[in-house]
Amino acid sequence: MFSLVVQMQVRPDRREEFLAGMATNAEASVRDEPGCLRFDVCSVDGDETRFVLYELYADADAFAAHKAAPHFAEWRTVAERVLEGQVNTPGSLLVTHASEESA
Repeated sequence: MFSLVVQMQVRPDRREEFLAGMATNAEASVRDEPGCLRFDVCSVDGDETRFVLYELYADADAFAAHKAAPHFAEWRTVAERVLEGQVNTPGSLLVTHASEESA
């Protein structure tokens, strides 16, 4: 499985716009893309303008399909307005454990 961790720094005056746009993108990704298995948006304690995403895809082709999706293009338009910086860290899922409550 293809994993992606994304660190994002949001302009302070654009936090709410970021959250709305990201929520729309994450929801559409899981709903409309069969290869998108997980899309989590996390805040960073102590900094209301920093966020971490965890995305999990069936494979690299599924991630390529994500980047070609119409909702991703819409997100990129929002991202241009709201982001100060972004660092993407791609990888592969090696081990996972989850409680029944997280499913």
